[in-house]
Amino acid sequence: MPSQRLTSRVATSEPRFIEYPRAAAGAPNVLMVVVDDVGFAQLGCFGAGFATPNIDRVAAAGLRYQRFHVTSVCSATRAALLTGRNHHAVGMGVTQEAALGFPGYHGRIPRSAAALPRVLRDHGYNTMAVGKWHLTPKTEYSAAGPFERWPLGLGFERFYGFLGAETNHWAPELVRDNTHIEPPRTPEEGYHLTEDLVDQAIRMIQDQQQAEARKPFLCYVATGAAHAPHQVAEEWVAPYRGAFDDGWEAWRERAFRRQLAEGIVPPGTELTERPPWVPAWDSLPADQRRLFARYMEVFAGFMTHTDHHLGRLFDSLDELGIADDTLVMVLSDNGASAEGGPTGTLNEAAGWLGFTEDVGTAIERIDDIGGPEANNHYPFGWAWAGNAPFRLWKRYAWLGGVRTPLVVRWGDRLADPGGVRPQFCHVVDLYATVLDAAGVTPPDSVDGVTQQPVDGVSMLAGFGDPEAAEHRALQYFEMMGSRGIYHDGWKAVTDHVANQFDERANLVGSFDFATDRWSLFHLAEDFSEAHDLADAHPDRVRRLEELWWAEAGRNQVLPLFEFPDSMAHMHPGEFPPPASAVYRPGGGPVQESQLPVALGGFDLRAYVEVPDAGAAGVLAALGDRHGGWALYLLDGRPAATFALLAGPVRVAAADPVPAGEHVVGLRYEPGRTARVVLAVDGRDVAEQPLPGLMFFPNLSTAGAGLLIGRDRGLAVSADYRPPFAFTGRLDRVELRSGRPTAAPDDETRLRAAVSGD
Repeated sequence: MPSQRLTSRVATSEPRFIEYPRAAAGAPNVLMVVVDDVGFAQLGCFGAGFATPNIDRVAAAGLRYQRFHVTSVCSATRAALLTGRNHHAVGMGVTQEAALGFPGYHGRIPRSAAALPRVLRDHGYNTMAVGKWHLTPKTEYSAAGPFERWPLGLGFERFYGFLGAETNHWAPELVRDNTHIEPPRTPEEGYHLTEDLVDQAIRMIQDQQQAEARKPFLCYVATGAAHAPHQVAEEWVAPYRGAFDDGWEAWRERAFRRQLAEGIVPPGTELTERPPWVPAWDSLPADQRRLFARYMEVFAGFMTHTDHHLGRLFDSLDELGIADDTLVMVLSDNGASAEGGPTGTLNEAAGWLGFTEDVGTAIERIDDIGGPEANNHYPFGWAWAGNAPFRLWKRYAWLGGVRTPLVVRWGDRLADPGGVRPQFCHVVDLYATVLDAAGVTPPDSVDGVTQQPVDGVSMLAGFGDPEAAEHRALQYFEMMGSRGIYHDGWKAVTDHVANQFDERANLVGSFDFATDRWSLFHLAEDFSEAHDLADAHPDRVRRLEELWWAEAGRNQVLPLFEFPDSMAHMHPGEFPPPASAVYRPGGGPVQESQLPVALGGFDLRAYVEVPDAGAAGVLAALGDRHGGWALYLLDGRPAATFALLAGPVRVAAADPVPAGEHVVGLRYEPGRTARVVLAVDGRDVAEQPLPGLMFFPNLSTAGAGLLIGRDRGLAVSADYRPPFAFTGRLDRVELRSGRPTAAPDDETRLRAAVSGD
């Protein structure tokens, strides 16, 4: 026994230390910048003509890719970028808001496709993400998660940004790591999201470098810009006043000439024709031309403002002495967006539903464009121009939707700085390229889960050799029924263009798969898809169409997305919305998927105690002035405002709520004679018709939710300024859907769980 006691002592034992993963020698830092909805011609170094000097200087020291391709919408491109797999292959066939119950469309990246941050983290990297995420299903935005598809769940160690498709740049819905938080400043205090995001990215990199500079990092920065709403301070817009007065055709032609001069497009490229559904600028009335030019002035200022702050981020790399050791990639997720419709809109989310204000109303509010009072998006003529020299725009498989800028910089690892690379490449290739640069082989298994094949191929050879051979001979495209296929220099694409009309109100393009026509382009000789060769080469068209079907089967593209039929198969999420719920003051926003469904009406009851001196403040608020509603006491009197497309509707009681305990109610009764009703202790005290569409744009796109006892950001009503916290005692708010779906036992259990009773 004495010998056993001796061997159990530290002095006679051999330690076995836990090993940490170490990055390969020479592995670079990686800064990946994704700008949003920026078309092929909307950066200075790609011919824009408006100022983006900081991205331009990255390009001057690096490379520009003229044949870089994406998926044509936000979520899908981001999934392909971070997993290296085609978007349908990882369930991201459309945006998260349209996730369906089919393998290629469910919106949930599988564990068999470990994301870039997870793989790099396992090989000795620190990983951080800032900005737009848009890879979490909207039913999973809440404080209950699940968090598996939040940034930290997919491998990032730090996150600061927003989860949805968009957010208001003056008053965003922010998340830090796994927690919803308040913006650090108000719009009145000069807050803007882009500045905040860059501040956070700089701080994360600085903290990491000061803690351990020997460890490389991946920093993923995805700006909210230039996705709508296009919002920026007037000082950034002022330099562009009058710059777009001659219209989208003239601007597009100038951009094209700059592209030719810069070598961004090869000699002999033709500028494609204006589609018949985009009106000729000269055909527009003078007041419309002024309005439409103003929309574009704001967009240009928005882009220059974004570039300015990205410049601070690039400068920080220089200040830390790590610029040459950092692989920088700047790309756009899809072509310019036409979601503003033919005349633009002051509230672009309403445009998704087919509702926009008339042009006269927009002209009256022309000075609001770009500021907190507007949620604006430019007319689709500017999207067409912004994708010069290509056809169409975001959402389509034509080049205007899928070919976007890519800028790469990596110190002296690049040959021919300032050069333009002609190799055909796709967003999935960036995953493989980063791993190749880091000396990492894609893993066969992660956490015991066998990994599906990586579709991306490294572009690293082209960094050092301008004449590197093509690494990608085949790529399919599909988005919301628009289909395309590239093979060995040829591309076929369908005319599936939904609901576009020419100047004579004739439907242009197909909206029926049975009647789709495939066009054919020899991209090796026709850079811009200018010459349709389908009639001359029917056999090639047939072979390419068959190849598309083969790729569709391999990548889970089927069944094809059809609108509106696909909407009947929307993914329901973890739980259906409750029939009723109880909320208490003091918590964060309650997300859309946790709220009782309001489309069939709702009944809200706030249980309050009013002091002798009276009370004021918000009882419940949902959304903001661009879509939502709020119930509050103003000078002691119950009031409610509904922010509708046509303007706010306000209802108020004549008398204040007396001192003591009371129940303040708000009912929304939809239908042909829709109305809202205020009640106190069960007695109706005021009502108002509710004509127009009630919608909540921030809910599905930005993650805004219901707040109890206060408001924040952009107030629903001009009656108050946030937070306008309730000055009495608010015990609870009960909210019941007008269309209850839960059984009584489920309802009782839910209420008890939420309220703590």
